[in-house]
Amino acid sequence: MTQSGKRKHIPQRTCIACRSKRPKRELVRIVRAPDGDVAVDKTGKQSGRGAYLCPTRECWHRALSEGLLSRALRVSLTEETRTCLDEYAAGF
Repeated sequence: MTQSGKRKHIPQRTCIACRSKRPKRELVRIVRAPDGDVAVDKTGKQSGRGAYLCPTRECWHRALSEGLLSRALRVSLTEETRTCLDEYAAGF
């Protein structure tokens, strides 16, 4: 609670793979930049269309294999981009 007695608002986001709602900071944001480049947004503030995933291999695998990430970002993922995202997910 803050000094005025109100609770601080915590933004909620939904994982595109498992559909669970969690605080924004607990999820990983993937962004399609205005130039069409797709990357992991480590700050959560890059401009562009974003999608959120839980930091688990299961959610990342499902999002990439079933085309959920492509649909959410409205872009076709290249093999190079898929490889980069797979490598990022290997760290979980």
